[in-house]
Amino acid sequence: MGQHASDPTTGPCCGPARGERGVHAPDAEAAGRVSAAQPGAADRRGATAAVDAGAFLMGTDDPRGYARDGEGPAHEVELAPFLLEVHTVTNERFRDFVQATGHRTTAEKLGTSFVFGGLLPDDFPPTRAVAATPWWREVEGADWRHPEGPHSDLNDRAEHPVVHVGWADAVAFCTWAGGRLPSEAEWERAARGTGVGHHYPWGDDREPGGRHLMNVFQGHFPAHDTGEDGWVGTCPVGSYPPNDLGLFEMTGNIWEWCADWFDPTYYAHSPRGAPPGPPQGTARVMRGGSYLCHDTYCWRYRVDSRSSNTPDSTTGNLGFRVAHDVDP
Repeated sequence: MGQHASDPTTGPCCGPARGERGVHAPDAEAAGRVSAAQPGAADRRGATAAVDAGAFLMGTDDPRGYARDGEGPAHEVELAPFLLEVHTVTNERFRDFVQATGHRTTAEKLGTSFVFGGLLPDDFPPTRAVAATPWWREVEGADWRHPEGPHSDLNDRAEHPVVHVGWADAVAFCTWAGGRLPSEAEWERAARGTGVGHHYPWGDDREPGGRHLMNVFQGHFPAHDTGEDGWVGTCPVGSYPPNDLGLFEMTGNIWEWCADWFDPTYYAHSPRGAPPGPPQGTARVMRGGSYLCHDTYCWRYRVDSRSSNTPDSTTGNLGFRVAHDVDP
């Protein structure tokens, strides 16, 4: 792992925030109150891994991390048992949800979403870019069905993770599937598996023995992704080995929405038992890193790193997976 060339704050590095551009956010709190699973939800549950009750060490004190994200202090957290789906939600599953409910995503309602410029053709028409991170392009007609804009589709991408979904879209799907978004603490506990204090589900070496175990940016960011790990852009779920709980792609590929509001000071005073996150905020937690993370710019593809975005933000590297309570 190389040295960081910069220490970006959360925000455009990981994905542009609509709230920062003055676009009105949907009522995320109202979306969060939708909790009753719909009839037949049990049949829509994906394969799950069981995460046992108990305590684990959350966060990191590694000085190479991003203090401004509130990655530390490392602290003990105790959780009840829960289930987490082994894959992030795919385009195919999200399509089933939309066909069953008629749901329209935030990106579809607003008419635009953010696409990594390196995935656009050279002759793509000029678009508005994010000033601080010009590799992000606001593309009209980009949404979950059209990941790079109207010229793109989901052919050969049924098993890729759904992207361009806002926090409320993720909550709506989880409710339909009889589940919920994981809390930030649940997400990290599951991502770590049985490991203690490591940066990755398998240890501290990003590529042990030269073996690629996740989908992140290879080459010179942002100009050229060599695809040495096998992929440029998203990869199908299950492309890399699971962690020791059976969960796939807990680091890299796409960022994943969590239930919590984000506060960089929260770890300093969060409760030991099942921390619910701050009571309010302007951004929601997202975890795991994505295919755009590169160690010279954004070393956030770790199980102990964190980031955030406004609930109405939608990008080509942000999706989610579903958690479920353990039946009593």
